[in-house]
Amino acid sequence: MSQPSPEIAAPRGVVARFLDAVERVGNKLPDPAVLFLGLMLVVWVVSALLANVSFAEIDPRSGDPIQIRNLLAGTSFTAFMADMVRTFVNFAPLGVVLVAMLGLGVAEHTGFINAALRAVLSVTPKMLLTPMLIAVGIFSHVAVDAGYVLVIPLGAVIFYAAGRHPLAGIAAAFAGVSGGFSATFIPSSLDPLLAGLTQEAANLIDPAVVVNPLNNFYFTTASTGLVVLVGWFLTDRIIEPRLRGTPVDGDASDMPSMQTLTAPERRGLWLAVLAMLACVVALVVTAVPLGSAWRAPVDAPSGAGELLVASAPLMQSIVPLIFILFVVPGIVYGYASGAVKSHRDIIAGMSKAMSGMGYYIVMAFFAAQFIYAFGQSNLGALLAIKGANGLQALGLPTGVTLVGIVLLSGFVNLLVGSASAKWALIGAIMVPMLMQLGISPDLTQAAYRVGDSSTNIITPLLPYFPLIVVFCQRYVKGSGIGTLLALMLPFSITLLVTWSAFLLGFWALGLPLGVGASYVYPAG
Repeated sequence: MSQPSPEIAAPRGVVARFLDAVERVGNKLPDPAVLFLGLMLVVWVVSALLANVSFAEIDPRSGDPIQIRNLLAGTSFTAFMADMVRTFVNFAPLGVVLVAMLGLGVAEHTGFINAALRAVLSVTPKMLLTPMLIAVGIFSHVAVDAGYVLVIPLGAVIFYAAGRHPLAGIAAAFAGVSGGFSATFIPSSLDPLLAGLTQEAANLIDPAVVVNPLNNFYFTTASTGLVVLVGWFLTDRIIEPRLRGTPVDGDASDMPSMQTLTAPERRGLWLAVLAMLACVVALVVTAVPLGSAWRAPVDAPSGAGELLVASAPLMQSIVPLIFILFVVPGIVYGYASGAVKSHRDIIAGMSKAMSGMGYYIVMAFFAAQFIYAFGQSNLGALLAIKGANGLQALGLPTGVTLVGIVLLSGFVNLLVGSASAKWALIGAIMVPMLMQLGISPDLTQAAYRVGDSSTNIITPLLPYFPLIVVFCQRYVKGSGIGTLLALMLPFSITLLVTWSAFLLGFWALGLPLGVGASYVYPAG
């Protein structure tokens, strides 16, 4: 099989030279673990310097002027030390990654993933691999954060097995999973979560306002096509040509291959797919009935009896379900194809997957401590509120204001990783403020989602960013933060521009944003 060749000279145009510079500078940054440690120390010092400063900005969470907490004060420091282990163990991406990788490790070790990809690639036109991968990344939002640990590494595998550069596959998948976070053609748990925060903010000045959980659904559905087209063009025309001079120097024994499936492999693949379908059917059969235990309990604050709300056991079990949906067919394939001789081979696959996560676990420890410190300090909240108030003071036309919301959201996203945490801070200021200017909560939320999604892929503070660096290092050992930033910067800038224009087009043409949504307040 023809693999990416290091002898082909990469184009050295202006864009390529700029991205090379970004990569060189970025890779000179400290190791991600040390970077998080350094940022945490900076937060400690800045919090101590600003703790006695009085700010006029009102914290929407308490209604009082915002106050920076001195993390070097005795009680704060001892609380940090007492919570250090708990902070690490409860770091949300850690459990998601490790549990999902256990199942993926078995499926990969037995050869199920390799065989399935070879079967798919044999019938998929090479030119359609990129849009297919991006679309799958967008679809993965239904499974909350599972796309980070499932789709992105598979993107590298698919591209490499097809003779294309694996880092281009990672970039395309990352663009779909994270860059297209607010592009979706199937409602996810994020929709009611953001809508609920929007309604709380709107009710501060109008208790009668009701925000539909699908208030941006038409816009986000249409955005799916935009993200796929933008990602397809950039991956094939900008990212992959630039990578032609980057040799793939990872462990060859871990790389997928494209040999024709043997008879035992075909038999194992069919049986494994049937086993996976049986698991899916069992899930559907047990989830569909109105009294299903997979549905949100009747005493849930919202969405009682629903399947696709955050309080539903189904949505809370996404990662364990991924584990089962890969470990079961992985085991079936292993025994049916002869790749597995005993249960020890299954445990070996899990152990191998965990051994590859050692570097990520180290980074996750320091990332968790930094995120905890940054949140406790209130520095992120201060920056978000100052930015929102500054935008209000400018008094710009509606179209320019919308772009300002996009840019503000994108900037705050570089500092605060959680989409809901950012919107809880920004939305509580922006929604009521813009309602007084005649802009509906639905439109304000849509602008926020564009900015939030577009810069997800270039912030090293994204909890999954270090994991993506690890995926890159599997294929190109010298990969670092700069490598990933250079890969994703074209996506981020292009999405910011084109998606903002797309939103302005929706607004200018009066196309419906979503169910029960409006562009103006009060709704006419």
